[in-house]
Amino acid sequence: MEYKMIVLDIDDTLLTDEHVISPPTKEALLKAQDMGVKVVLASGRPTFAMHKLAEDLLLHEYGSYVLSFNGGIITDYRTKNNVYECTLTKEQAHELYELSKKHDVFVHTYVENDIITEKGNQYTDIEGQLTGMAIKEVNSFTEHVQNDVVKLLMLEDPEKLVKVEKILQQELEGKISVMRSKPFFLELTNNEVDKGKSLNHLIQILGIRQDEVIAIGDGYNDLPMIKFAGLGVAMGNAADEIKQQADYVTSSNNEDGVAKVVEKFIFENIKSPI
Repeated sequence: MEYKMIVLDIDDTLLTDEHVISPPTKEALLKAQDMGVKVVLASGRPTFAMHKLAEDLLLHEYGSYVLSFNGGIITDYRTKNNVYECTLTKEQAHELYELSKKHDVFVHTYVENDIITEKGNQYTDIEGQLTGMAIKEVNSFTEHVQNDVVKLLMLEDPEKLVKVEKILQQELEGKISVMRSKPFFLELTNNEVDKGKSLNHLIQILGIRQDEVIAIGDGYNDLPMIKFAGLGVAMGNAADEIKQQADYVTSSNNEDGVAKVVEKFIFENIKSPI
């Protein structure tokens, strides 16, 4: 099988625990793009927080795409134009804010290039460190959020958050997508948003078949694209539940797991430039 696209989660997949792309992984991905394979980044991160990695992998030169906010936005990285957006209304954002208060968890969202929260906390601090975005504490979340947003995050100790996740999945079923990206990050987006649905939209634009796609990830929010892709790959550091639903399990993010997938399924199988 000649794969034409490889879709990558970022944190704990593309990046090592030191938050860098290892040299073997970068070399493999650049070589794959030289062969004509599309390399696409798909992350829960805001678009702003994906720019540097996209630039490092030369996605702008190869005419590739990034799926940010769990697929809520698809950006053509050559033009920097969004080709797809799926958001929460202001009213939905306010409703979710009230639910965060009801369940006593922290909450934040994104306005332009800032993370917006009423109360600073260690988990929002982690998001700021991961994304490089400024954290802006406001007196009133609802007064500050006056337009549609792509997603909200509820944040708390993992043991508590998993309980809140189950409750909200029942309460919001059919209305809001509720999914953890990290043990302490609960992501809430439009019900039509997940990485699998967004990936399906992108391949329709590009004329690539589902079975020509490799998707690699480690988190629960990666499951939709892992299950959608022709070859769904779980990282060695993924939870057992994710590994069980993948077609293939590679090495961990600290052991060049992505590079090994590219070597095995692209370099060994490709016959000629696409």
